[in-house]
Amino acid sequence: MRKVVLAALLAATSLSTAAFAEGKKIGVSWAQFQEERWKIDEAAMKAAIEAAGDEYVSADAQSSAEKQLSDIDALIAQGVDALIINAWDKDAIGPAIEKAAAEGIPVVGYDRLIEDARTFYLTFDNVGVGKIIAEEVMKAKPDGNYAIILGDPGDPNVKFLRAGMEMVIGEAVKAGTIKIVGEANSDGWKPENAQKNMEQILTANNNAVDAVLSENDGMAGGAAAALAAQGLNVPLGGQDGDLAAINRVARGTQTVSVWKDSRQLGKAAGEIAAQLADGVALDAIAGATKFADGEKGVEMNAILLTPTAITKDTVNLAIDAGHITKEQACEGAAAGVKGCE
Repeated sequence: MRKVVLAALLAATSLSTAAFAEGKKIGVSWAQFQEERWKIDEAAMKAAIEAAGDEYVSADAQSSAEKQLSDIDALIAQGVDALIINAWDKDAIGPAIEKAAAEGIPVVGYDRLIEDARTFYLTFDNVGVGKIIAEEVMKAKPDGNYAIILGDPGDPNVKFLRAGMEMVIGEAVKAGTIKIVGEANSDGWKPENAQKNMEQILTANNNAVDAVLSENDGMAGGAAAALAAQGLNVPLGGQDGDLAAINRVARGTQTVSVWKDSRQLGKAAGEIAAQLADGVALDAIAGATKFADGEKGVEMNAILLTPTAITKDTVNLAIDAGHITKEQACEGAAAGVKGCE
């Protein structure tokens, strides 16, 4: 509709289209900036959008589904040509997708699944992330009592990460060599909620916990604090490549942090949104595949990037890529950490 109005205006005023060639406006709705990684995502995304000659406008929903809907209404009112939505709540976001569709505004579902065929899904392979977490922890502790710290129940990534973990530990659980002695969601992915969950699991099991699978690094930090308070240091996995988590890997208090290079994801989102704003069809985005693994089985166009496991043997990868400095990664490092020699 807006393109029709613009064409009519050009015809009426005899202006050339070159006069309006200042680029598109890309609106971005962020769920929150609690985890440090989101600022990294944002910087890469903004740079990619501006490199294409487009304008970046954004809003922070501050962990509120209601505010996110209001934010998206405001972005639409500003005349955005495409939306990137990092959804706080997978179910509550529906009305925003309806409004965007009614306005002809394409949507990229960023990192968190919005299960609607009218959106383009961009994320890392979160099932693969869950697998890596479990694989690395299981290498360190192939049997015993496991605790699982899950993220916010409103985020579809919780299910994907847990499914990946199950692919690794499932047979051992059935065989009885691994016992799940506690599993709990942590509202808002908050480290303090994860710490409380870990404390409760430790109390319920008289501290008999041999390994912990955490669905992100912030929560792994909360779990690590609860473990340390009881004098425990057990294999612990997380994901996001948080700087503190990579240092815990080097120190030996976290086994793995699955690094999803936020710069890569943010850049891809900016580039895809620019293409969609220019009228490229969802299924014509380079590298797009079909994804239908959500709860509803909706087939969507998607790109799932490949994550990297950061262990004591691969800390150098994060350092060499410029994600973290050697000083940050290696402070207090144990012996034999690659990149900290």
